[in-house]
Amino acid sequence: MRLNTAIARSEASILSTNRVLKNTYMLLAMTLLFSALTAGLSMMFNLPHPGMLLTLVGYYGLLFLTSKYSDRALGLLFVFMLTGFMGLTLGPIINMYTHAFSNGNQLVMTALGGTGVIFLGLSGYALSTRKDFSFMAGFLMVGVLVAFLAGIGAAVFAMPALSLAVSAMFILLMSGMILFQTSEIVHGGETNYILATVSLYVSIYNLFLSLLQILGVFGGED
Repeated sequence: MRLNTAIARSEASILSTNRVLKNTYMLLAMTLLFSALTAGLSMMFNLPHPGMLLTLVGYYGLLFLTSKYSDRALGLLFVFMLTGFMGLTLGPIINMYTHAFSNGNQLVMTALGGTGVIFLGLSGYALSTRKDFSFMAGFLMVGVLVAFLAGIGAAVFAMPALSLAVSAMFILLMSGMILFQTSEIVHGGETNYILATVSLYVSIYNLFLSLLQILGVFGGED
């Protein structure tokens, strides 16, 4: 009797994990497409970048609302508002690269391709090996905070070398976040697909921007 109960619980756990994975990747694909659409519209109408302050207010405000309603249908609306807003902020940045460098389009596509390869490779590794990366939580939290503060300092004091170092840090940290978040879903640590989607989306967004900045420094042609 106990064995049958244990087997039933194990099967239920596996089904629950698979459902979260399916919903997460489905929602992630939809939000990435929506974000690409808003970025494209922002580029088409040549909208200006909203600036660091408005970007931070919009991002954290929508992130708070998404987290607050993550267990309700309303959370889906806020996750699309969040990713759509981030797409709008991305459009002017891409426009800047395409106009600043003669090979700007190539830089953008290379950064996009690199982001896809890194995400698919790391997610596939975490899914296939089923390794537990929960031990990275503390390191990633501290690392992201340090990199975020360093990034603000680099922007405020116009320090290109520090900005480049921050981009390199973010590539490593976001790669770690992809491993960590995928592992959390696989091992049942994350059961909310909306929160999982937001975490992966933010990692992909930052990974793309960091790759683009480094490519612009080392591969950009004026």
